[in-house]
Amino acid sequence: MTPSATTTTQAARLSVAPMMDWTDRHCRFFHRQLTRRTLLYTEMVTAPALVRGGAAHLLAFDAAEQPVAVQLGGSEPAELAEAARMAEAAGYAEVNLNIGCPSDRVKSGCFGAVLMKSPALVAECLSAMREAVAVPVTAKCRIGVDEQEPREVLPQFLEMVQKTGVSRVTVHARKAWLQGLSPKENREVPPLDYPLVHETKQAFAGLHLSINGGISRLDEAQGHLDAGMDGVMIGRSAYHDPGMLLQADAQIFHEAPSGRSRRDAVDAMRPYIDAHLIAGGKLAQVTRHMLGLFQGRPGARAWRRILSEDSHREGAGLEVLDRALSALPEASLAA
Repeated sequence: MTPSATTTTQAARLSVAPMMDWTDRHCRFFHRQLTRRTLLYTEMVTAPALVRGGAAHLLAFDAAEQPVAVQLGGSEPAELAEAARMAEAAGYAEVNLNIGCPSDRVKSGCFGAVLMKSPALVAECLSAMREAVAVPVTAKCRIGVDEQEPREVLPQFLEMVQKTGVSRVTVHARKAWLQGLSPKENREVPPLDYPLVHETKQAFAGLHLSINGGISRLDEAQGHLDAGMDGVMIGRSAYHDPGMLLQADAQIFHEAPSGRSRRDAVDAMRPYIDAHLIAGGKLAQVTRHMLGLFQGRPGARAWRRILSEDSHREGAGLEVLDRALSALPEASLAA
């Protein structure tokens, strides 16, 4: 069953960012073993690939991942509307438009962050998507691109978004420089401007705004929430140190502690991995997302080494997972 709009809005109090080559369905299933409440996102899926490229398989996911949102890339309103319909039919709880990715491939396709230079087109796209589906349509943007002045552009952009009826936006608190910086540099070089995003939230009380960019710990996330943000999106840190998500339901959503350990999360992955292997999949396709589970704990290096080296071997199965676990002291497994 697809979660309700209310459920996904509540889940957006904390979300894991859509990340190309990282947040695939195996990653999301794993993250869901760590947190029941956090909103999860797909990698960006391009509308042309879905509508013209016959790539509907990119929408495959396990119902256990819910609440989960799909992020679409594109700039043609009718095509995005059709892609949104396909995503809704596949069972996604939310459809998000990418207005923040600065990669060369995105620029050449005239979508992603470059769309911040075409607010009227963004409005057409969002309106078409909202008319096409009943699930929430949301957006993820930057504070500006290239020579734009964020303090002028961001409020104008959000005002336009709000007029389309979209009520939830995630703002990456950095500019995107589409000329001169690589996608990796665009995640690190432009300075973060958290105060601007907080001020913007105060000016747009009716919008549900999440803040993204450089947030690496749950206490940082809670700080942004305490300061008035509606939600926080964590990216690379949640991927490289997924164990932090074990505390998310209690710390961010104020639920009773689950008592679940990292070992419990690994054990919960066994049936999923077994089914994946029986279907012809490779162990490494799943375990590559689990490498950081014991980050900062005794035995973490051995865990990563065994999974990294042995999961790629022909015929690798659950015995590799057992061997990696055996390299960890009980204290690391129990927490």
